Amino acid sequence: MEQTTDSLAAEKQLVEQILSGRARIQAELAKVIVGQKEVIEQLLIALFAGGHCLITGAPGLAKTLLVKSLAQIFHLRFQRIQFTPDLMPADITGTEILQESGDGRTMTFVPGPVFANMILADEINRTPPKTQAALLEAMQEHQVTAAGVRHALPEPFFVLATQNPIEMEGTYPLPEAQLDRFMFNVVIDYLPEDEEVSVVAQTTARNAEPIAPLFTGEDVLRFHNLVRQVPVAEDLVRRAVRLAASSRPHQNGAPDFIKDWISWGAGLRAGQYLVLGAKVRALLHGRAHVIIEDIQALANPTLRHRILLNYRAEAEGVTVEDVIERLLKAVNGPIQGRK
Repeated sequence: MEQTTDSLAAEKQLVEQILSGRARIQAELAKVIVGQKEVIEQLLIALFAGGHCLITGAPGLAKTLLVKSLAQIFHLRFQRIQFTPDLMPADITGTEILQESGDGRTMTFVPGPVFANMILADEINRTPPKTQAALLEAMQEHQVTAAGVRHALPEPFFVLATQNPIEMEGTYPLPEAQLDRFMFNVVIDYLPEDEEVSVVAQTTARNAEPIAPLFTGEDVLRFHNLVRQVPVAEDLVRRAVRLAASSRPHQNGAPDFIKDWISWGAGLRAGQYLVLGAKVRALLHGRAHVIIEDIQALANPTLRHRILLNYRAEAEGVTVEDVIERLLKAVNGPIQGRK
């Protein structure tokens, strides 16, 4: 009984740490980042859930600064990899080199930049598929295989990849198998005028205050364990599964507009990430259980990179966000969220 009481007390302390930490994180990020509250929340949800993120946005929207600042707040080792057309897989994962010593010549593995806690894969769509695929094993298995030997990556491990949606010349679109490894596709848009004025005034007046570390990697791993203990009703899990399944054009019962506009829909991971992300969002909003609004709020970042529009949709000017909005209305049964 004593052990159970201690465990409950530790879990309660963790929840309080998350709730108080959210405000402190936002205060630290406000030193260098203006606005983008929804983007920050989605990145925090992925971080606490242990998922990777794809960040889509035009140049100059502080994508790199945001990721680097998050790494500083959580006291994580940060590495930025600039993806270019001539980048090779070994440039990311590391390579075996021949070294001479008193015992003769031996092969030694030299770790690449992927051996860090938080990786910023900058402009990931600028490098060929062979190099993009070098991240697949790291993202899924948290390990790198070189010369037949497996090398474990440090924990926690996150990949935050950016891509520019504007310039498509000289880019290599990510295949669906790799896109599916990302928990969220977070879209960063231009700021409203008042916030953009604040950015210009702030960045041209003085140097930003340094970011103070608030947590450690061990804290993040503890958050991962706590998140999976958050209860969620079976009806809500079914709603998440139904939402993902309804995006598949060949699925029985798929809406007509899905059959007309979609060539490929979301897979099983979409439902998993919807539920896992909803658990984190519930904790961040001070609740000990998931409600339907948690799942609905994460539909866009979870599904937008898992739904592939066909030519008909593009010709009619339909966007992925339009499809997701109609899906949320179509998958609207009698389930009600608990307050």
